[in-house]
Amino acid sequence: MSPRTKLALSSIVFAVLWTAGMLWWSAPLEVAQTVIFVISGGIAGLLWYWLFGMWYRWHFGLDRDYRSTRNP
Repeated sequence: MSPRTKLALSSIVFAVLWTAGMLWWSAPLEVAQTVIFVISGGIAGLLWYWLFGMWYRWHFGLDRDYRSTRNP
């Protein structure tokens, strides 16, 4: 499994768990709250993917395609 696939799967899992936690935390739900939490969960998943992708490239010294730039 490639690092990009792992990152995408982890961001999806984070978004789903974050959304489920927010829905569980606010017990009496309305339709507007549910829609806002689902949209916020999607944004949180995108931020997770973007930020951890930047960290991964910085930490391991890789370029955008996750290929090593140290040994061309």
